[in-house]
Amino acid sequence: MKARLAAFVLFAFSSSLLIAQANPSSAPAPQGRKELTIEDIFKPGGILGRGPENVQWSPDGSKVSFVQRDDSGEHGELYYVDVATGKSAVLVASGKLAALAPPTSAIKDERKKEAATRYSVAAYHWSPDSKKLLFDSMGQLWLYSLDTGTAVQLTSSTDESVDPKFSPDGDRVSYVRKHNLYERSVAGGSERQLTKDGDDNLLNGEVDWVYEEELYSRSNYFWSPDGKQIVFLQMNEKEVPTYPITDWIPTHATVDQEKYPQPGDPNPGVRLAVVNSGGGKTKWITVNNSKTGSLALGNDPDVLIPRFGWVRKGLLWAMALNRVQDRLDLYFVDVESGNSQLIMTESTDAWIDMHREVDFHLLNSGDGYLWTSWRDGHNHIYLYYFDKQNPLSGKAQMVAQLTHGDWEVESIDGVDDQQGGMVYFSANEGDWRQRNEFAVGLNSKNFHRVSKEDGTHETDFDPKNTKYYVDSFSALTIPPRVSLCTTAGACTAFWESHGAEAYNILTPKFVDFKAADGTTTLQGTILLPPGGPMIANGKAPLIVDPYGGPGAQTVRDAWLGFDLFDQILAQQGFAVLHVDNRGMANRGKAFALPIKHNFGPVELSDQLASVKQALEQFPQLDGNRIGFWGWSYGGYFTLYALENSDIFKGGVSVAPVTDWHNYDSIYTERYMGLPKDNEDGYRKSSPVNFAAKLHGNLLEVHGTSDDNVHMQNTIQMINQFIETGKHFQLMLYPGKTHGIAGLAARTHLFHLIDDHFLEILAPGK
Repeated sequence: MKARLAAFVLFAFSSSLLIAQANPSSAPAPQGRKELTIEDIFKPGGILGRGPENVQWSPDGSKVSFVQRDDSGEHGELYYVDVATGKSAVLVASGKLAALAPPTSAIKDERKKEAATRYSVAAYHWSPDSKKLLFDSMGQLWLYSLDTGTAVQLTSSTDESVDPKFSPDGDRVSYVRKHNLYERSVAGGSERQLTKDGDDNLLNGEVDWVYEEELYSRSNYFWSPDGKQIVFLQMNEKEVPTYPITDWIPTHATVDQEKYPQPGDPNPGVRLAVVNSGGGKTKWITVNNSKTGSLALGNDPDVLIPRFGWVRKGLLWAMALNRVQDRLDLYFVDVESGNSQLIMTESTDAWIDMHREVDFHLLNSGDGYLWTSWRDGHNHIYLYYFDKQNPLSGKAQMVAQLTHGDWEVESIDGVDDQQGGMVYFSANEGDWRQRNEFAVGLNSKNFHRVSKEDGTHETDFDPKNTKYYVDSFSALTIPPRVSLCTTAGACTAFWESHGAEAYNILTPKFVDFKAADGTTTLQGTILLPPGGPMIANGKAPLIVDPYGGPGAQTVRDAWLGFDLFDQILAQQGFAVLHVDNRGMANRGKAFALPIKHNFGPVELSDQLASVKQALEQFPQLDGNRIGFWGWSYGGYFTLYALENSDIFKGGVSVAPVTDWHNYDSIYTERYMGLPKDNEDGYRKSSPVNFAAKLHGNLLEVHGTSDDNVHMQNTIQMINQFIETGKHFQLMLYPGKTHGIAGLAARTHLFHLIDDHFLEILAPGK
């Protein structure tokens, strides 16, 4: 389950501004600016223009490429920025790109369309020599020569070829089709099928839904450095239960059976294998060290294999994660002999989130690696060395903790292990709400900040030269831009958003509150309206809009993003409050841990404490007119809040989990444990069990084809509301997935949410 993106703009409003606003009409927009509308937010390109897509470095480090489409998204060109000169030019023109890399709008299946966006599926891939591009055109692969400007179709099967990759020498291409691995020469000739046992239950080199969503796996096969072998993960889903996703639009409804393990269900059985790239017998990699107390690597249904790859030719590394995700073992395996060595074990009293708490980076020197861990209470970088000549001789040795302090490393972005060595990483040192780029030496010295502007930076380093990186940046008062930067500090933007200046954009202010424990600081934003018809007697109703769940941070020093809808609410006189409660991410283990095995109470107590303090700090807020809304975990949180507090007049719950037995195994068990070990926690945390306690006016919303939080949740919830005599409103979006995407659906939904709050929080209600 992912948080929806949220960021905010900082501006200090005077408290007296709203109190003095007696006119119930909206405050006029500044001269020359217009009021934002819901249609503006969701129109093609939004209010900022469409940003660059699929930004990539060429393997030789000489170019940064990206797809730039017009606001409609239908027409685009592949550009590149020359690193040496900083100048940009067209790499593939619009006419050719339309056939080679169609826009996502060309994908008709809603689930495939959302997956392509959600998981950032690349539309093109650079060849190792940086002279060719491999395009995935709706499941058909095309090889494009930059020298000649011509494309050759490599695959033409009626079945899609996915996850394509070049061999290290660039002479061959591999891909997955119908659950099997294939490879072929780029020079022509027939393809070679490397595995032949794949079917709907047996996936070779392919990533299933739960690994992709909850372990952030993006590929399950990798070429060896010499190009002679491929290591892949086989996923056996025969015992995994299915969920029926029904399309009711056709005259004869269709059903797609999605493999989806729920808490306590069998997870996919996984095991590693190596196959020669020229074909031949598959060699299975199994390591069972139960006698030493370590996790089995393969053939254990309660062990996950979230990451694996090559240390060097003939030597694999692989991670084994236990089912409840509080222990992670790292192995090295010799392919030829099958011998293995447990290199290290990471264990915790919290949980191990593969997205946030683990970053593994092998050094080019071939004798060490970097590792991130929560072990000192915050996510920091550790340096390990192993015997390069005999890597299976023993465990790796931790030689240094490279970063320290009351802050979090969010990712390792680049490593230069030559001439003393430097590690580049993203972190929130100095301000939990920011994400900046930093560097530290492999000798633990020379810690310094690289990025210059305060705000939120997402970086992508040159694979050949860590002197350069691409920086995607925004801040509270600065809309997004993408730049080519040097670690010395110079940045040149090659894309900047435009259009926000045409609108009357109101600006929230940062606020801090004390959590319900009386000591922990919570961070948030509040948007105070300058006027509007919802204001009565100088008082504005308040809408509380948290995400609330683990693994997410929504209060950031970043551009408005998703929460442009707050602007619509504020124009009408609503104040909007966002607070990151305990249990959420990027504040250290102690901040996250209180929600373990017990979703709901801590999050709600923190939100209620924040609302109480907000009412005290901002007397212009009307404590008798408060609403609550959220999406995904926030949708769950809305139901939980309306059942366990009577201060809210009502709310909107979008795509909610209503019973934690219904959500997927890997996410839920990470935080809640197994149902057999935490029956009371599952019962108390699930709103479906307490429908009779509902307070206020609820609108519940769900997409009927949601393959993430299934509509089963909403069906069970409304059934209990009916059984307990509770009134509510329901809106279903036919065929829509978790994001309820698309111009028509989004505008309809947000008008519905707006109307709901206008009704239930109106003056006099």
